[in-house]
Amino acid sequence: MTPIKSTTKYFEAVGRRKTAVARVRLFIGAKSAYEINEKSLEEYFPTKEMQQTVTDAITHAKAAEKFRITAKVNGGGISAQSEAVRHGISRALLVYDVEIRGRLKKLGFLKRDARAKERRKFGLKKARKSSQWSKR
Repeated sequence: MTPIKSTTKYFEAVGRRKTAVARVRLFIGAKSAYEINEKSLEEYFPTKEMQQTVTDAITHAKAAEKFRITAKVNGGGISAQSEAVRHGISRALLVYDVEIRGRLKKLGFLKRDARAKERRKFGLKKARKSSQWSKR
């Protein structure tokens, strides 16, 4: 049995934020559409801010083509996932057209936001919080 090969061309990239990882594919199509973990954009990201975060890269890049975007996201919280998808879309747009790089770089969409939760240290309650100190 031979596997069926799809001849559809796409541009793929990986976006990350905290512990969230998004594998994004851009298909050139007739109309724009977003599919995240096999759900629509509005279904997966319920708030307007997160939807705006995801679509920012495409709107600011001013790409002439319309893209059907699919993303597989796992790990992290919902906010980090939306930023990971944006990072992935930005990287995939670079594979599509290198000319967009200047615009996306100025907006900071190509930079991997490395901020993450600090680890808890031995002898402390949290990363930096210690127990109350008493002089007497």
